Amino acid sequence: MTLFKFLTSKAFLKHFAFAFSGIIVLLVLTFLILKVYTHHGKYLSVPDFTGLTMEEVQTKAKKSKLRIEVTDSIFNNNKPRGTVIEQNPVSGFQVKKNRRIFLIMNALNPEKVKMPDIVGVSHRQAEAVLKNAGLEIGRLIHVPDIAINNVLKQKYKGEEIKKGTLVPKGSKINLVLGMGLSKQKTQVPDLDHYTLSDAKRRILRSALNLGAIIYDESILTETDSIEAKIWRQYPSFKENKLIRLGTTVDVWLSVDSAVLYPEMMIVEDLVEDSVLITE
Repeated sequence: MTLFKFLTSKAFLKHFAFAFSGIIVLLVLTFLILKVYTHHGKYLSVPDFTGLTMEEVQTKAKKSKLRIEVTDSIFNNNKPRGTVIEQNPVSGFQVKKNRRIFLIMNALNPEKVKMPDIVGVSHRQAEAVLKNAGLEIGRLIHVPDIAINNVLKQKYKGEEIKKGTLVPKGSKINLVLGMGLSKQKTQVPDLDHYTLSDAKRRILRSALNLGAIIYDESILTETDSIEAKIWRQYPSFKENKLIRLGTTVDVWLSVDSAVLYPEMMIVEDLVEDSVLITE
């Protein structure tokens, strides 16, 4: 029998039809199984886990049929300890069942760092060393000493602290500085329209201390407090006005343009009055 006759025979065509039908059925079943297994077309909305403890997260994730994985933990003193501060995907994102949600938790305790030795260095050098170590300058205490503006002692919570002592990251270290053998004074810095973070740096560089921080009623959110600007200070700024080293400087902050820029409001009122008179 020739090949052509074999390929056109009823027996071959019958078996070929059976085989082709079997392949089609197998493909259809495969696609149906995959559709059921992958939940094709079915999505879940990711809930908001921020601010929740791990126990609360697990309960909520189980109800939503999602999986949880903690990828990192940091310490933020402004957030509740042991709670979620960031998630990926974010709340409201559409995902499939059993999707893994990655979380960043706020640690229960702050990271510890070693206290550096800054005794004997200048005020500005001490500020840089503390910053690199993850620490901050607290109060500046000036005492009569020939080593002007050099660190004589480093203190933490009122007690002298030795090099290598573990302290929570972000802690404030108070510095005892020499002020010379006379009652040395410094220029009052001009803090007008500075943010609080920038004002702190100017105050410290002038060998002064930040005193009271007064927010007005326009400050409603954390963002407001970050963006707020100083509209008043005490002692007030004046050219060549000197005060003793270590003096505290009080500041008033606002985000209200009428408070920050009163002169512009006066101009706007004059313009409005002139328009009314013209009309």
